[in-house]
Amino acid sequence: MNFKSILNLALRAVPAVILLQTLYFKFSAAPESVYIFSTLGLEPYGRIGLGVLELIVAILLLIPKTTWMGALLGVGIMSGALFSHLTKLGIVVQNDGGTLFILALITFVFCVILLWKNRKEIPFLKL
Repeated sequence: MNFKSILNLALRAVPAVILLQTLYFKFSAAPESVYIFSTLGLEPYGRIGLGVLELIVAILLLIPKTTWMGALLGVGIMSGALFSHLTKLGIVVQNDGGTLFILALITFVFCVILLWKNRKEIPFLKL
């Protein structure tokens, strides 16, 4: 494997792993997740619905032909997460030191990079 393919794999795997590891908390109704979605007025349907969407995004990111779809959905979901942190939740949520905000930011940035790298595969852009 050369550097370029390792970098491409990392760009897809890092946000996918971040999204997948948060599923446990969403689907098990962990107190932190319930607090976040209650604060946003989206508990329980928003928590479960976003968990399902994040699972789909992670899978799409890992499949090379659908990476652009996962990245596009990921940018949308993480935009919402970052907006929620900046407007309602705060950067630090329940003394997490800003971990959730940082993970959302990393996922957002990686998805933006993936969108740019895969822009020629997006049918409706016709680049």
